[in-house]
Amino acid sequence: MRALIHSTFGTPEEVLEVQERPVPEPGPGQVRLRIVLSPIHNHDLWTVRGTYGFKPELPAASGTEALGIVDAVGEGVEHLTVGQRVATGGTFGAWAEYILANAAGLVPVPDSLPDESAAQLVSMPFSTMTLLQFLIVEEGDWIVQNAANGAVGRMLAQLGAARGINVLGLVRRSAGVEELRAQGIANVIATDQDDWKEQAAALIGGARVVAGVDSVGGASAGDVLSLLSEGGTLVAFGAMDSPTMEIASSDVIFKQATVKGFWGSKVIPALDPADRKALFGELFQRIADGTLTLPVAGVFDAADIADAVRASGTPGRVGKVLLKF
Repeated sequence: MRALIHSTFGTPEEVLEVQERPVPEPGPGQVRLRIVLSPIHNHDLWTVRGTYGFKPELPAASGTEALGIVDAVGEGVEHLTVGQRVATGGTFGAWAEYILANAAGLVPVPDSLPDESAAQLVSMPFSTMTLLQFLIVEEGDWIVQNAANGAVGRMLAQLGAARGINVLGLVRRSAGVEELRAQGIANVIATDQDDWKEQAAALIGGARVVAGVDSVGGASAGDVLSLLSEGGTLVAFGAMDSPTMEIASSDVIFKQATVKGFWGSKVIPALDPADRKALFGELFQRIADGTLTLPVAGVFDAADIADAVRASGTPGRVGKVLLKF
């Protein structure tokens, strides 16, 4: 079978290559999946570079999320059947023709959900749903986020609006405001404008901003914190620009702010099973009724991984880049 492997850590376009590997056999509690589509996430590329919180042994597999067809089941697996379509968001080595996955963590996919949506169901959409719960926000509350034109930023705006939560989005380019407006997303401000804080204050209108999400790091983290109200919470979700958050001590002190991190790999497994089921049910509903959109920027064969990675890094890209095997 074909699999994307890297023998050294480094630039993904340079170190990832297709290699032949034996087709694996499922053990107890496992299933073998034939991969249909698998998205490229930033954390996948950070792992290949060796800069993520998880560093695999070399030579290493790659990828973490996929839509697959159950191809074989191991001993003790009774709730899944061969031929069933399932999604996984936490199976390392997903960039391969066949993978083994723990049956208990797989998500059966409704027939109504297209392959392109199902392939990117867990890591970003479900993480965003979980993030909303993690923020402890209610209908009518205001939250602020940077990287509003990223995949998570766009989904947080859509899901927040569906729940009656006001989401103020920050982007670094004025063009990003129009790009999001064209997708039906409002309340977005570009920080390259000298008066962006005045624009933000006018939009918020004196209401409390209870939480902020930083996906960028660096000075952008401080921009988010500066808009929080007293007692607000700043959540570190990513570090697209810098691994260091530059935040003002005065904002932390005088706002009595809380700063904490969100890592889906830790938060999601700790969810109560009933909460997990309810969140997935809402997610399926939001995708089905068009409240949440999951666009695709392109589909590439695994052999064209260098082109796929470059496409994934294209500025202004809308939608995920998917791999097929």
